[in-house]
Amino acid sequence: MKNVAHLIGLKDLAKEQIIQLLERAEYWAARPTEQADILRGRFVANLFFEASTRTRFSFEVAQKRLGAHVLNFIPETSSTVKGETVYDTIRTLEAMGVEAAVIRTKKEGLLQELAESVDLKLINAGDGTNEHPTQCLLDLLTMKRKFGKLSGLTVAIIGDLRHSRVLGSHLHALPKLGVNLLLSGPATMMPAHIPQGVKIVEMEEAVQTADVVMMLRVQLERHAESLYLSKEEYHKAHGLTLERAKMMKSGAVIMHPAPVNRGVEIHTDLVESETSLIQTQVTNGVAARMAVLETLLKGSEMTWESSLATATY
Repeated sequence: MKNVAHLIGLKDLAKEQIIQLLERAEYWAARPTEQADILRGRFVANLFFEASTRTRFSFEVAQKRLGAHVLNFIPETSSTVKGETVYDTIRTLEAMGVEAAVIRTKKEGLLQELAESVDLKLINAGDGTNEHPTQCLLDLLTMKRKFGKLSGLTVAIIGDLRHSRVLGSHLHALPKLGVNLLLSGPATMMPAHIPQGVKIVEMEEAVQTADVVMMLRVQLERHAESLYLSKEEYHKAHGLTLERAKMMKSGAVIMHPAPVNRGVEIHTDLVESETSLIQTQVTNGVAARMAVLETLLKGSEMTWESSLATATY
């Protein structure tokens, strides 16, 4: 990761770079209460142009646990309401000594544009329907800690695939790590491009064969047209019902990037069931984001040794 200036997506990261981030995330996951001064005196800004609970607070907890000074940007009270561009906002922060910016935006490709003309570190907290790399990393961390490996697992991602930036990152990361990826969902919600080796299956097959059943939220805010389905109809046709959950094989787990629409993509009784890792994902989000922040801001100074030669992924 020493030659990576930003974390814009997982598309362009090599398998080894993803594994290095996961190894460092595992380090922090094993130390859930540890406070450090690794980023003491460093300023990091969070710029969220879309609503967020888990990602925004998870980044802030990660930043503060590493000892950074945190600036939370509020679009409604900033000069962006006067017409200032995001580029000019970033350049202003840069001039003040801010060294990293965590950005969530509706505009796909914005961070890639910014990366060509700014020096501070950019971290993608979700851009449109493109990618959400730190969510993908925390998902991978959760799977690795549960199963002890990633290679050889079968992961089924089910639901609103077309509008999911989480899927956008997993489509790149999971195949690189040797994971068998299954996709299932309504025909109108399938992604435009599906990489070779990724299979589209019926929901029952996905639920019955997967080690990880990952449900996705129906992103109504991104649909230009009506779904023509009630919440009850969607749940019956495409949701993880109690009946479908009984089809899951022994040892399989439920995941969801959240927020969860209870009773729509997943039955409310399953959200906090014994097979659910949804809250564990939230916990692991802090560790994954600590790893990203530390690696980007301290990359050339880090002394920890990667165990790529012996690690099982």
